[in-house]
Amino acid sequence: MENPPPSPNGSEKSPQSKELLTSNTASTLCISSRSESVWTSTSRSRWDIYHKPVIVVSVGAAVFLLGTVITSLSCLQIENTEVYKMCGPAFLSMGLMLLVCGLVWIPIIRKKQKQRQKSQFLQSLKSFFFNR
Repeated sequence: MENPPPSPNGSEKSPQSKELLTSNTASTLCISSRSESVWTSTSRSRWDIYHKPVIVVSVGAAVFLLGTVITSLSCLQIENTEVYKMCGPAFLSMGLMLLVCGLVWIPIIRKKQKQRQKSQFLQSLKSFFFNR
């Protein structure tokens, strides 16, 4: 592959620099397309918004109940009580951790939704006053 001779004034760029510019622009576009745009006003259902924390809460509650059952088995059974005494509290703590994380996640999402609504409102006000 031949490199073109550099121009005397340096205004023309080599093909390598053009490739770098386009790849840089493409990565910038890719990054900006990942973020949720303020300009799109597609309404999402409550399930679309809250499905992840609801799943985390339900899995946490199930694991917590499993830990409760295993811990109570250590009191009732005579055989293998050491296994139940080790596994029960582990499941209890993991279930409680997931349950609390999911319950804390829900108010965070609500706060984000309110901030997003305020941001969209301010953007519409700006566009109304400055586009006249």
